[in-house]
Amino acid sequence: MSISTFLNLVEIRTKIASVFPFMLGTLFVVYQYGEFKWGNTLIFFSAMLIFDLTTTAINNYMDYRKATNNHDYDYRAMKNVIGQEQIPERNVITLIFIMFFIATGLGIWLVFRTDLLVLLIGFVCFCIGILYTFGPVPLSRMPLGEIFSGVTMGFGIFFLAVYVNAYDAGIANLIWQGEWVDIRFNLLEIIRIGVVSLPCIFTIANIMLANNLCDLDEDIRNHRYTLPYYIGRKIGVLLFNGLYYGSFAAVVIAVAVGYLSPIMLISLVAIYPVYKNLTRFNKEQVKAKTFAVSIQNFLVINASLVILMAVSLLFQQFI
Repeated sequence: MSISTFLNLVEIRTKIASVFPFMLGTLFVVYQYGEFKWGNTLIFFSAMLIFDLTTTAINNYMDYRKATNNHDYDYRAMKNVIGQEQIPERNVITLIFIMFFIATGLGIWLVFRTDLLVLLIGFVCFCIGILYTFGPVPLSRMPLGEIFSGVTMGFGIFFLAVYVNAYDAGIANLIWQGEWVDIRFNLLEIIRIGVVSLPCIFTIANIMLANNLCDLDEDIRNHRYTLPYYIGRKIGVLLFNGLYYGSFAAVVIAVAVGYLSPIMLISLVAIYPVYKNLTRFNKEQVKAKTFAVSIQNFLVINASLVILMAVSLLFQQFI
């Protein structure tokens, strides 16, 4: 198996959806709590990335196996990767298991370096990641895909990036004593982290929503009844637009209540390129032509937030 074939199987270009919440969460924990544990951060990043690769490989394999229509976009995208010419199916399955066990091992190592809450949250994220693509009715084929992808990656990765560095900062804890399990959260801190992570949640959910809007007709032919099937294309497009503007509103709210530095308001200049991209998507929802709008907007919004979060940190440290 060549490296390029492997990268196609795991869709390495899509991993930005997990990298940006990680980067924002890591910068935020330094800005807000003054904590950074490089060992925990490196282990978490490795486990997160490998598990993301695993779930993508599962998703592509299942699309390849379950497609009932050879004109299905996802099937056509994978048929030149999975098969005797590139990666035999047996090798794909072996690769999935290897990546899964490596990610699990790294996660368990991280638990020993932090606390049991990481085990609980990691387990929940693992379950969602597997059920998202596997099983008789995967979450990605239901009207729940946007919610689970947005919250699991946008909030879950962001929160864990914060927690593995500041697990002893009073954000939350899990205590297991005998038959008693005590889970406590500092509600104000959870709200703070939740509000700051909203742009990640919304922009990641929109990647899934754009995919489902573009694939609506093919999904129906392949018995995949996603959110646009239930709410309709018109409302789906309105929701797609609203989530981007909601991302900017979340930044304004976070600055107004003191969760973020006023420097972060500079990110509002990204409204213009986002708006221009939306005008293209609103005219037509075609996978080959306009799905890239969701990736472009994700990059514009989150890259600006990462850069400005880093600038905020520098101002905090040196001015």
